[in-house]
Amino acid sequence: MKTLLLGAALGLMASAAAADPLQGTWRTAPDDNGNTGLVQVGPCAGDAALLCGQLVRAFDADGNQVDSANVGRMIIFDTALHSGNEYRGKVWAPDRDKTYNSRLVLTGNQLSVSGCALGICREGGVWTRQ
Repeated sequence: MKTLLLGAALGLMASAAAADPLQGTWRTAPDDNGNTGLVQVGPCAGDAALLCGQLVRAFDADGNQVDSANVGRMIIFDTALHSGNEYRGKVWAPDRDKTYNSRLVLTGNQLSVSGCALGICREGGVWTRQ
């Protein structure tokens, strides 16, 4: 029994150690309307090699949690490590209802988000790990 418990504990530790540094919950920078959200990042359903981030909570400009039709939507998707601490993929901006080719740069507990679509680039601000 001790061997089984030790094996299970080591397996859980190995999974946690193998988790990508981008995984976790991130508070977005305020959008054009001052709203923020919490985005939960983990492996994409159907392709664990890619990362996706789903909006799990939304907040108004005053920081009050609000009901939003966007809760449950994918904010980042098809994202993978590009090099060093830089990730590339797609990001959807709810305030503009546009999808951008994203560049995410992870520095400690901060994530700099930017993206381009049809030659128009936009800074998504700095997200913070929660």
